[in-house]
Amino acid sequence: MDMIFLILIYLAFISLGLPDSLLGSSWPIMNTDLGVPIENAGIASSIISIGTIISSLLSYKLIRIIGTGKVTIISVAMTAAALLGFSLSPSFIWLLACAIPLGLGGGAVDAGLNRFVAEHYEAKHMNWLHGFWGVGAMLGPILMSTLVLWGNTWRSGYFTISMVQFSLVILLLFSLPMWRKFEGPSTKPTEEDLQSKDKPGLLASLKTRGAIFGMFSFFLVSSTEASMMLWGSSYLVKNESISPESAAGWVSLFFLGITAGRMLSGFISIKLSNEALIRLGAILMIFGFFIMLLPLPTIFTLISFIIVGTGLAPIYPSMLHQTPIYFGQHNAQAAMGMQMAFAYTGTTLVAPLFGQLFAHVSFSLMPYVLLTCGVGLLTCREMLTRAYKKKAGVHKSASLES
Repeated sequence: MDMIFLILIYLAFISLGLPDSLLGSSWPIMNTDLGVPIENAGIASSIISIGTIISSLLSYKLIRIIGTGKVTIISVAMTAAALLGFSLSPSFIWLLACAIPLGLGGGAVDAGLNRFVAEHYEAKHMNWLHGFWGVGAMLGPILMSTLVLWGNTWRSGYFTISMVQFSLVILLLFSLPMWRKFEGPSTKPTEEDLQSKDKPGLLASLKTRGAIFGMFSFFLVSSTEASMMLWGSSYLVKNESISPESAAGWVSLFFLGITAGRMLSGFISIKLSNEALIRLGAILMIFGFFIMLLPLPTIFTLISFIIVGTGLAPIYPSMLHQTPIYFGQHNAQAAMGMQMAFAYTGTTLVAPLFGQLFAHVSFSLMPYVLLTCGVGLLTCREMLTRAYKKKAGVHKSASLES
């Protein structure tokens, strides 16, 4: 029964990934059909992200009231309905209206499932689960590109994925009894949790030593990943002169890197710590952007998409799995919600702003800007690690003195 439950969570992560890459990969086709400028993808992306920020912050209270299982079912149902709305959108305004439930549904299930896995499963499962998110994110552009090349419209892609989401809702409904077994904490409070004077909550998570570096890590990694997802296809069209139909398929190389990297990271995490994986991933990502900015043939740009995706692969899941360690079990869900909020704030503010910059200046700026984000991410994680070690040293000294 436990294995069936774990398989269901894996399917949920695939489902989470399917719509995440659709907007960016299909936008060069969608914007022409809807009659809006290419940079308008940033508006839709921002609305989705605002919804995820709100639901991420509310997830802490929602899960305490009705449980992770019910929040997951309601959230997936909202995303399924929103994607169906996308497929039927007669105008850009209608599409923006459907972006609201898409964001609200995505944020709650993301924060809830990530906290659930961080508390109840090992680091390898966090990497593999997010690898399966990559499977979904990779299949999204491939499905869209295939349907368009076969003579269908982008609407067919959204409709198909909407039906997949509705199917998952049915499976999740049958899984509700399984969730109850896990609704309580999987571990007892640590000594550090018991010594903490802060009540669990969103503000308490920010009072943890080095918390701001951790939050900005999520801000930067999500800004980078969202920019690649949203503008990667447009970069290939504008900077590498690849056709929009082909670009939607080629951008799946980025998701191939993420997926393969996370599957591999699951095995590597057995030997290496989360922070070591984050450090190696950030360095590899920076190297990928460096290749992208060099004046090399297009094949090297496509290879750099794989390298960047592989570098990004272990960073997000490894940072998530560190949440109960850095913030304590008693504050894990609140901290997870806050981290999700910072992550989606990066998606909301940075990716659309980058789109305006690239559209009005040049898409050739993209690798330079994202390389800077990568360096900032690496710096934040090093600062957070130092702060945590100092904090751990203080608690150890206090224990010895007592």
